[in-house]
Amino acid sequence: QVQLVESGGGLVQAGGSLRLSCAASGRTFSTYTMGWFRQAPGKEREFVASITWSGGRTYYTDSLKGRFTISRDSAKNTVYLQMNSLKPEDTAVYYCAARNEFMSRYEFWGQGTQVTVSS
Repeated sequence: QVQLVESGGGLVQAGGSLRLSCAASGRTFSTYTMGWFRQAPGKEREFVASITWSGGRTYYTDSLKGRFTISRDSAKNTVYLQMNSLKPEDTAVYYCAARNEFMSRYEFWGQGTQVTVSS
């Protein structure tokens, strides 16, 4: 049973930082791509960033490059999202997801963690 468990969300003032964690378990993820998505109230879920587990190749949505950094710790089976210079518009539920790196659809999802940025 694959489990993705996010943590690290919370309330932060604009300009602050948070680091989200996603602990993955239930299978070997060496051929997987791990992604972070977010969904703000009343908006569609959007892609934030992804990283391949094996080679560590990263991808970001253009608007977040430079502020957000995705990384992984293979020994801990954990993926991170470091978020800096946070803005109120970053307020959303952030989800961790996993897909086989040869597939386009993310098949496993975490329960999400709330990030609220106050102005």
